[in-house]
Amino acid sequence: MNAAGPAAELKQPRPILAWSVWTIAAIFYLTGFYQRVSPAVMTGELMRDFRIDAKQLGTLSAFYFYVYVAMQIPVGVLVDSWGARRLLIWGSLSAAAGTFLFGATRDFLVACAGRAVVGGATAVGWLVVLKLATHWFPARRFGMLTGLGLFFGNMGALGAQVPLRVAVEHFGWRSVVVFSGLSLIAVGALAWAMVRDDPSELGLRSFAPAAVRQRRSASTLDLLAGFRKIFAHRNTWLIVFAQGGVVGPILSFTGLWGTPFLRARFGIPATAAAAICSLMTICWAVSSPLSGYLSDRMGRRKPIYLGGCVVAAAGWMAMFYLPALPLWIFIAAAAVTSLACGPVVIGFAAGKESVPARYLGTLTGAVNIGNMSGPAILQPAVGWVLDRNWNGRMQNGFRLYDPAAFEKGFLPLVAWSVLSCILIALLKETSSGSEQS
Repeated sequence: MNAAGPAAELKQPRPILAWSVWTIAAIFYLTGFYQRVSPAVMTGELMRDFRIDAKQLGTLSAFYFYVYVAMQIPVGVLVDSWGARRLLIWGSLSAAAGTFLFGATRDFLVACAGRAVVGGATAVGWLVVLKLATHWFPARRFGMLTGLGLFFGNMGALGAQVPLRVAVEHFGWRSVVVFSGLSLIAVGALAWAMVRDDPSELGLRSFAPAAVRQRRSASTLDLLAGFRKIFAHRNTWLIVFAQGGVVGPILSFTGLWGTPFLRARFGIPATAAAAICSLMTICWAVSSPLSGYLSDRMGRRKPIYLGGCVVAAAGWMAMFYLPALPLWIFIAAAAVTSLACGPVVIGFAAGKESVPARYLGTLTGAVNIGNMSGPAILQPAVGWVLDRNWNGRMQNGFRLYDPAAFEKGFLPLVAWSVLSCILIALLKETSSGSEQS
């Protein structure tokens, strides 16, 4: 009997079991997304309580992304040596600790440290989601599951907009942050009770390739060697830099600068501005699994990936540099732009199909570095430009910026979005379900 015989005789995991395992990881990813965009509806409170300007606010928010990006290399090692379950438990409890620190302090530097801890802890979320998808589901569903994972993330971002704003107004931002930390502890408890790294641990058949199933005691040097291997493929370079120009703009807008921009341009209250950002988040959330599903069905990655990026770049330019747009047309343009950002999930599938299967964790980390480099660079960059164009107006202890300042501040955002279109156009096509050995 060949080596595949015994594995073939094992039963597949029941769908309800596979979905339960994966969903717990997706919920943790949801909480991470909530954490990364929550400062958007607390800009006034944060600037007043910590006595900071726009550049410092951008830095406070971006500390999450700085450590998130830096953690992608060690996370790639840990997912091989520890496994997804242990990473999920560790990430949940560490993120809770960072959240409590951020909510309790009145010192700006300590608050930055708290955001950094949360960023480092939640850095495991996306890799764990994809890792468990590889082990618990057939390869043909990877694109759809990638999109569905981002859908979960965007539900977290949605909760961090109008619902969070209402909660902040009723209970204060510090109380809400403490409750967020308690929720993370609950996720860690669920992961301990229910998540397993692979169906084989329960005597069931695994869907992961043999090279991925093997638990390896890797080192950082091993992972760095893996990075050199994957970046030998041109697609990896193109995808990593392109992703930042898709994720960066939408997270910089909905996650920090959208609410103050909308208030400055249209004179609407904070809750109404947050509602528009919520609509954008919903559109991005819906578009993500749909884009992955359509790409899987087509058996091609590039058409939807490139088309979405082109529409998104055009949408950002229309939103920021057509000042005569009435509010309802602006909202329509914002919705279309957000829908066009959904195909960013295809970058993970295209990258996975561009390198050998044994580098899945390394590739995922590299693409995630590309994703989070976008907001990490753009959020403080926008704040820096805003401060240079501030007209001196203050309200309730924090700075106000006029629409002209925002037009200048959003230039880096638009430029990276256009660059991403060029990079994706140069991408070599891959096929759904294919993997290099």
